[in-house]
Amino acid sequence: MNKLLVLAVMLFAFGANVFAQTEMMKSGASYILDESGNLIETTKPILNFEKETHDFGDLPEGPQASYSFKFKNDGKEDLLISDVKASCGCTTPAWPREAIKPGEEAVITATYSTSKRLGPFTKAITITSNAHEPTKRLYIKGTVLQGEVAPVEETLPVRTQSIVNDGANN
Repeated sequence: MNKLLVLAVMLFAFGANVFAQTEMMKSGASYILDESGNLIETTKPILNFEKETHDFGDLPEGPQASYSFKFKNDGKEDLLISDVKASCGCTTPAWPREAIKPGEEAVITATYSTSKRLGPFTKAITITSNAHEPTKRLYIKGTVLQGEVAPVEETLPVRTQSIVNDGANN
């Protein structure tokens, strides 16, 4: 009988804890998982990306390739992105300079120049913001394939008359 009573109390305590967390989540609070997997509340903005890595696949050499990473501010405060940097000069990022309100969506666009860059690539885009996680990385990758080379016309050298010999065959 004692074991049954202890089991009933434990089930009640567990159920009350789950119910309390569910009620807190319904109140509009922002929650994240910490390193241990525990649910913790935060008042800071939360950057929530639909996708953090984009694979372009095979790309022809020459044109620029762009991808827009969509995200939402799932936090309670305005999100301010202070800087976005690419891992090299071949990638150009573009991001919203104005504050993103809680619940709003926006995009960060990464443009990769394929000109004279044959072969596979993986580039990182580092975001610095006032979010709960202040530094975030996005990635683009793919392979640049050599395009068709324009045929080179073969020409024979043309002999021009020299002004030194005035047409004399010397």
